[in-house]
Amino acid sequence: MRHLLAVAAGLALLAASACSAPAPPRAAAGSPTPAGPATLPAPTGPHLVGTTVLYLKDTSRPDPWNLDAKARELKVTLWYPAKHRDGQRAPYMTPKESELLLRGTGIASAPYDTLSKTRTNAIKDAEPAGKTLPLVVLSPGFTKPMSTLTSLAEDLAGRGYVVAGIDHTYESYATTFPDGRIAECLACDSNSDPGFGAGLVQGRAADVSFVLDQLPSKWDGSSRIDRSRIAMAGQSIGGSSAMATMLEDPRVRAGIDIDGTAYARIPKSGFSRPFMFLGSAQHISGGSAPTWDRDWKLLTGWKRWIVLSGTEHQSFTDTPLLADALGITPTAGVLPAARAAELTRTYVAAFLDQHLKFQRQSLLDKPSSRYPEAKFCPATCAPSGGPAVPEALRGS
Repeated sequence: MRHLLAVAAGLALLAASACSAPAPPRAAAGSPTPAGPATLPAPTGPHLVGTTVLYLKDTSRPDPWNLDAKARELKVTLWYPAKHRDGQRAPYMTPKESELLLRGTGIASAPYDTLSKTRTNAIKDAEPAGKTLPLVVLSPGFTKPMSTLTSLAEDLAGRGYVVAGIDHTYESYATTFPDGRIAECLACDSNSDPGFGAGLVQGRAADVSFVLDQLPSKWDGSSRIDRSRIAMAGQSIGGSSAMATMLEDPRVRAGIDIDGTAYARIPKSGFSRPFMFLGSAQHISGGSAPTWDRDWKLLTGWKRWIVLSGTEHQSFTDTPLLADALGITPTAGVLPAARAAELTRTYVAAFLDQHLKFQRQSLLDKPSSRYPEAKFCPATCAPSGGPAVPEALRGS
């Protein structure tokens, strides 16, 4: 099902289910004039932020999507606390990557190189700072490059984490390698196959374990990583992959599924490592995406299930922050981009601070008057409180 019916204009232009690539939408309908390059919000933590890119090759397994590739190649972007602010800001993506992403999502309301002009905060190849830092692995949604979680990654690095964001090759519209090759979305041709989601998260779990194996020898700053403090978070199918990874790799001690339908099956005996669901109204208890209800009963350790009212599937990514630059009208009833980013950053960081830095976070104990959008499920959330999500956009 590569082409879904076009849905409402607005932020829905960039949204798609984790296992469905969107059809070209009505991008011209009511779109304002693009506002110029977007600027990502500054990290909120005390540290400067650096970033660098690694290219890794796993020769122990063939690529699951490209039958001609005898090894699995991965692009991994690292964000981390930096010593100095001098240097060049890292690019958000290349002009060609921007073009392929906008074409793939059917957006024609702005020049195709628009996203390549997005202003980031991290300094390219900056010298790392810090002594022993926890590591967070990030995994993006299906069809989306890792760059679409840059705001969250930069914020976590500013708070004192090393972040390893993985571009899962052939599962997004564009991944560029050093020799100029661009891997496009071969997996998009298979997303209606039976068992696609379950197979996808298993492949991503293998990607994560390989990256954890390789980091010590492939990054000069890896001595700063405390390998006893590793967590994983992801959005959409990336969030689904967090549990899949934790079931396979005991090095990942805590995980967050951000608005992703759960595909990995937890054993009936339960799962005791800390885990948090963070999502939109489609994931309320008894809602349209019931896998969280199923898995909640099998989580036997520390757990939270938080729904943010006024959010939709892409609210947890950079998508809303890019809307003005793309000339996209936000969906009615959805939280403003800055507020959605603040909420996502705040609750993700609180979980990680509690379970990787061992700092008790009262924010995670009960609803907060400062963040009234956060509903604690299943007790205090109900089948209401968020914008309607079109069927084509529901997903993982």
